[in-house]
Amino acid sequence: MGILDTIGEIAGAVAAVEATEKVDPDAGLLTKGIAAVAGFKGAEKLEEVLEEKKDDAQPDASA
Repeated sequence: MGILDTIGEIAGAVAAVEATEKVDPDAGLLTKGIAAVAGFKGAEKLEEVLEEKKDDAQPDASA
């Protein structure tokens, strides 16, 4: 699912930049870049947490 992971991370970056523009319409390129990186990494981390929760919720097949 590599391509889906990447699409999710890009969507997180775009959402973060859009939110930054809503809060500060005069935001500079550096601010938008930082928001994009934070959104990208945030989406990546959120996906990891959800995967861990999904794995924990599944019953153990070896038991």
